[in-house]
Amino acid sequence: MKESGNISIHTENIFPIIKKFLYSDHEIFLRELVSNAVDASQKIKRLSSIGEFNGELGELKVKVSFDKEAKTITISDNGIGMTAEEIKKYINQIAFSGATEFVEKYKDKGDDKGIIGHFGLGFYSAFMVASEVEIISKSFQEGSEAAQWICDGSTEYTINSAEKAERGTDIILHIAEDSEEFLEEFRLKSILEKYGKFLPIPIEFQEKIINNPSPLWTKSPSELTDEDYLKFYEELYPFQEKPLFWIHLNVDYPFNLTGILYFPKVKNEFQLQREKIQLYSRQVFITDEVKDIVPEFLMLLHGVIDSPDIPLNVSRSFLQADSNVKKINSYITKKVADKLQELFKSDRPGFEEKFANIGLFIKYGMISDEKFFEKAKDFCLVETTANKLFTLDEYAEEVQALQTDKDGQKVYLYTTDVQQQDAFIQSAIQKGYSVLKMDSMIDAHFINQMESKIEKTQWKRVDADSIDKLIDTGIQLEAILTDDQKNAVKSIFEETLNDKQKQVSVEAMSPDELPAIVTQNEFMRRMSDMSKTGGGGMGMFGNMPMTYQITINANHPLINKLIDLPSEEEKKNLAKQIADLALLSQNLLTGADLTAFIKRTVSGF
Repeated sequence: MKESGNISIHTENIFPIIKKFLYSDHEIFLRELVSNAVDASQKIKRLSSIGEFNGELGELKVKVSFDKEAKTITISDNGIGMTAEEIKKYINQIAFSGATEFVEKYKDKGDDKGIIGHFGLGFYSAFMVASEVEIISKSFQEGSEAAQWICDGSTEYTINSAEKAERGTDIILHIAEDSEEFLEEFRLKSILEKYGKFLPIPIEFQEKIINNPSPLWTKSPSELTDEDYLKFYEELYPFQEKPLFWIHLNVDYPFNLTGILYFPKVKNEFQLQREKIQLYSRQVFITDEVKDIVPEFLMLLHGVIDSPDIPLNVSRSFLQADSNVKKINSYITKKVADKLQELFKSDRPGFEEKFANIGLFIKYGMISDEKFFEKAKDFCLVETTANKLFTLDEYAEEVQALQTDKDGQKVYLYTTDVQQQDAFIQSAIQKGYSVLKMDSMIDAHFINQMESKIEKTQWKRVDADSIDKLIDTGIQLEAILTDDQKNAVKSIFEETLNDKQKQVSVEAMSPDELPAIVTQNEFMRRMSDMSKTGGGGMGMFGNMPMTYQITINANHPLINKLIDLPSEEEKKNLAKQIADLALLSQNLLTGADLTAFIKRTVSGF
């Protein structure tokens, strides 16, 4: 037997689901109802502009009021209004969007960007907080009668004629016992300011307009001044430091997107001030979770993005991934790269001045986004310990002559702590070498990226070995000590230190260098540094004990003196003092060893 038919959806089954589960946060009811009222206002404005309504518009606004004693909240507008038949059509049909129908009907008669509604479900959010909802509405149509609709949250409703002099709609919520928190002035005001701060129609609450209907991002950049942008930033983020600069986003193809992104002052506080970009859809606040729209490396920016083309879930609370999101993400990346490039080319001194704050964005972007890397490599700067700034190409030219090793590799020396590694920096400078400051938390990852991108280049931390080994030019220094003496010195230091984590070697170095230096293996230390900042899969390096190389300078007068001392005890005492000095210079001498060193030094050991 074959039978065909239609699946029946009973409203009594779907209604509780909409009421209880459509919106995760009950405060959304106010956003939805105020947005509907704004839509009603925008519709009458639109009809007036195309000659479909010839009456007086008056002062369009949405008014929100509450009565604590009567336990009611009222949302009123003087917009398009509804007849009894339209109430039946728009309110009684769940998921029928009046906004969508309106846009479709008038799509050939101009701009429809101001219409917010989309899914036709927002009105029902009222029943999350109300035991009964009442609508009193009068249509803009000449001669129309006002109508009243009442529903207690079941599938039953009543429609009556009503008394209402002016066009527009009043939504009266009779608040349920479990939702009386919404009958507080502060609570209502905070919700309105959160979701409706920039709605395009004035919102009145407690006889005050609480929104800015024409926020800066809706205006043309050509009509705005720097002062306008700074004032708007202060409106968004009161009591924050002034931003460095900003980018005004404005695109209408292949998607609609407007907004303003500000570059705040950020140095090393990598997790600070995230979730500072606000996402709006037609000036309605949606979320500050924008990680899919904004590239990860720009999440530290502040500002606003508004797009009707960003796909939202049915409750308009969360994003849904699609091709538009990827396009918007790419567009923002390109706009930021273009802006930085423009700043660099038009005002290099100003760009250099800002680089301490924007370098983090740029380096992170180069690591995480290939397209951004291609543009940023031309304006990313590196800074030397002499406080000179170079582009990557300029720096390659700078060190070509002196810092190329015997294998033709350019060696970039860098420091992560100018104060701590000063002795090594001075050794490099004496050789005529340049040392880069790479002291931000992202620099370990940035260095790895640069080594993979820039051919025939190695990056070595200035304290990773003796200076002659860091840049091996093939010229070998001769040791004053014989091989037997070198072995003897090595044995004395190994016995004195008695530590498997400290490996001793005796090398020919300049007599001007220190008698002993402590270094760390470049690869292991770099992996350890990266693991501390989330180097993915490198956590094991952060937990491994660090080994240190103690290099004894075979040509230093103190080492010659040690060889000539008459007793083993005197040799070990001097070896201990030399080794402890080297460890102290790297903050590796602590506890009892540090106390003993101080006592020995004071007593002339």
